[in-house]
Amino acid sequence: MIPLAIPNLSGNEARYLQDCVESTFVSSVGPYVDRFEDMVAAAAGAPLKAVATSAGTTGLHAALTAVGIGRDDLVCLPSFTFVASAAAIAQCGATPWLFDVAPGRWTLDAPLLAERLDADCARDGDRLVHRASGRRVAAVVPVHVLGLPADMDPIVACARRHCLPVVADAAAALGSRYRGRRIGEMGADLSVVSFNGNKTVTAGGGGAVIGGDAELLGLVRHLTTTARAGADYLHDRVGFNYRMTNLQAAVGCAQLERLDEFVAAKRRIRARYDAAFAGIPGIGAFPGAGDSESECWFSGIVVDDSARVPGLRDRLRAAGIDARPFWRPMHRQPPYAEAPRTDMTVSDGLWERIVTLPCATGISEPELEAVIAAVREALA
Repeated sequence: MIPLAIPNLSGNEARYLQDCVESTFVSSVGPYVDRFEDMVAAAAGAPLKAVATSAGTTGLHAALTAVGIGRDDLVCLPSFTFVASAAAIAQCGATPWLFDVAPGRWTLDAPLLAERLDADCARDGDRLVHRASGRRVAAVVPVHVLGLPADMDPIVACARRHCLPVVADAAAALGSRYRGRRIGEMGADLSVVSFNGNKTVTAGGGGAVIGGDAELLGLVRHLTTTARAGADYLHDRVGFNYRMTNLQAAVGCAQLERLDEFVAAKRRIRARYDAAFAGIPGIGAFPGAGDSESECWFSGIVVDDSARVPGLRDRLRAAGIDARPFWRPMHRQPPYAEAPRTDMTVSDGLWERIVTLPCATGISEPELEAVIAAVREALA
């Protein structure tokens, strides 16, 4: 089976891990954690050292907590996202207010966000209140889907007009650019990156929170280190043990050394698939945007008729090609069945038509040719 996405561990990973073992720094304190945080910030264009976390999800939870998300709040979120985005909101005791996505981008629909905040909410002192539920609207969480940045300028402008913080789920977007700006320069108060095993660069797991406000980022660091306020084990608020280990960070450092190489490989794979399947009736490409450069985390095809997709995937897997479905939107997930939502015309018409194809950075040219040939034959 040609796998969908496996890590490329052909760099300094083993050497750095051996260094951790020999030094005995294997837990959450060690030189690789500091180095990793500096490297993430530099790659993201962020002015301050990043905060490394045990996962992208824990980083998102800590970031949302830091900007003040609490029980019974509503947080604006695109429905077309991985479940971790919604789970982090729920872990704060809040509820996602689910929005449809823009058809050509698959990210939060900026005009729809502005329209619904204006029409469905009212200002009550320093609170923005959702009229139908009476709940406070507390933040906006755009998601950079597949590494393609959301249309951040109008999203951030809308959020600022309503005095809402912006926490970007940038899980797969390290290496992406929006209007020439990296993810740490796109206007979000905080952005969160994932280093899960299937990401373009991985630490085996883990995440990182980036931002430009020293006080806010300091609060994130405090929260992720059990909110410990002194050497005598005083903890001044509810905190979390969300620290990344030195072992994880060692792998992450080795991976970040090759970030540009890996992103270039991802983009080449996307371009190959787009060219190979262009012009085939009923087959579309993954989204792009003229104002952005995606990291191209995953690649694949979009089939016109969702009824064709299960059989297509079965034929590809029988041919030794790992082909999978993509995210089921949040408004179709049982934990969020009662969450407020907009109409979901785009999300409902999209998610069942997506087929992801092998796109590991180490995929060989013969393997790429085999995938392309198998897809063509399966479609025929």
